[in-house]
Amino acid sequence: MNKRLALFGLLAIFALSCNNNKQQEDFTLAPEAGSTYKSGENISVKLSIPQGNKVDSVVYLLDSTRIGAAKDSSAITLKTDSLVLGARVITAKIYQAGASQEVTTNIVLLPAKAPQQLTYTVEKVFPHDTSLYTEGLIYSDNGFYESSGGYLLPPPDVPVDGQSKLVKTQLATGRVVQQKLVDPKVFAEGIVVIGDKIMQLTWKEKIGYVYDKKTFELKDTFNNNVGIEGWGMTYDGSKIYMDDSSNRIWFLNKDTYRQMGYIDVYDEKGAVNKINELEYIDGKIYANIYGSDDIIVIDPKTGAVVQRADMSNLYPKNQRNPEADVLNGIAYDKATGRIFVTGKKWNKLFQVKFKAQ
Repeated sequence: MNKRLALFGLLAIFALSCNNNKQQEDFTLAPEAGSTYKSGENISVKLSIPQGNKVDSVVYLLDSTRIGAAKDSSAITLKTDSLVLGARVITAKIYQAGASQEVTTNIVLLPAKAPQQLTYTVEKVFPHDTSLYTEGLIYSDNGFYESSGGYLLPPPDVPVDGQSKLVKTQLATGRVVQQKLVDPKVFAEGIVVIGDKIMQLTWKEKIGYVYDKKTFELKDTFNNNVGIEGWGMTYDGSKIYMDDSSNRIWFLNKDTYRQMGYIDVYDEKGAVNKINELEYIDGKIYANIYGSDDIIVIDPKTGAVVQRADMSNLYPKNQRNPEADVLNGIAYDKATGRIFVTGKKWNKLFQVKFKAQ
């Protein structure tokens, strides 16, 4: 008899457990997971409660921030005009009889409109050293600080393509007037100038270098554990922007180089990946897209691509010098408003002026 009662009790517990799971599964949250919206659209967020099921309250969260609450299945409105772009998680935290459970969904927020198309004119053409595999380009002192990537002692299955270095060049001649060779086992990437120092990333090695701007003396190194890889950088006067091969741009502290936040870059079609060399110009971020002839202009507050320029006719591939690789390198002379662009191992550097169509 006791055995039969025990078995009956186990079956009852199992049935109750299944019923509870069924109740949890019956809660659904709108909008449907993966739904896309344009920035500025209002989104109706609504929990569907199974018939006969009563809740005490529902608290709604966007990522980890509370956005509203309800006593029943009433919808709340999520306004998107001030939100950063990209994937966002919506959670309904359901309170019932002293217990709680959560139901989640997700949305993807895209820019409200397609990027404005830019045209450009070439104002001047300057020489560029073809030994420089351009990863970072900064205008200063009537010339450029440039980071050139390459491995002299590469990891397995990576071709030898020359040693990475930091150089200073003359604008008029393109001649290298100062250089610092980097560890032959690393591949140098983007640079920023901050006061009297230059900070340089590496591609896969997760190390950063800090040099004296005047002498190129190595002053410090640091571990760079932000992002997938080290690619491009720029500086707005208060924080560093860094990309990592994806569509993410990280914010770094200018003194500690630690993460302070990020934006994800999207146009009206979706994520824009392989963002490479960066330049901060008049409150916006200009960026090369690796492997393409496009330059995009990004709103650093939201991640929206607000403008785009097709640079394929700047220096057509069939006219480039034999060593030339992809378009990469944007520099800005803030004093005069001049913008310069070049490419990896190009023999030319162009002064261009952009104009909205």
